[in-house]
Amino acid sequence: MQKILVSACLLGEKVRYDGLVVPVSKMMTDILRSTAVMIPFCPEVAGGLPVPRNPAEICGKDGFDVLDGKATVKNKSGDDVTLFYLNGAANALETAIKNNIKVAILKEKSPSCGNSLIYDGTCTKTLKSGKGVTAALFERNGIHVFNEQEIEKAIEFIG
Repeated sequence: MQKILVSACLLGEKVRYDGLVVPVSKMMTDILRSTAVMIPFCPEVAGGLPVPRNPAEICGKDGFDVLDGKATVKNKSGDDVTLFYLNGAANALETAIKNNIKVAILKEKSPSCGNSLIYDGTCTKTLKSGKGVTAALFERNGIHVFNEQEIEKAIEFIG
């Protein structure tokens, strides 16, 4: 059975910045479990950030620019936390490679995991198109990234 990496917060682990969980529906996780082995992972915690922590946003275009050194990730207090996000993304990629993972389901809107929407860096809860740091690194390495609203697409892709 194929393995997929899934944002740990979507599987009920209390790793989000606010310590809360945003689990996907039980029906979806049951369908996923029948299709693939899920590997829970939180890049932000793996990168060394605590729970809870200040929310953070990418200041610049998106995760690709963070990877290229053209943007930073700053928390609500203004602290530069870019290195934590880069380390978390590298750890996530290492886990994916070790487990031969080709598909990931990641938390949308996250500065790590968003695959189509992220916050704009102003800490005003304004969304913009873009990818988080881990999602960008995964895409650069041929790992297909879906978000929690795209689980059916991911299942079809795994097929």
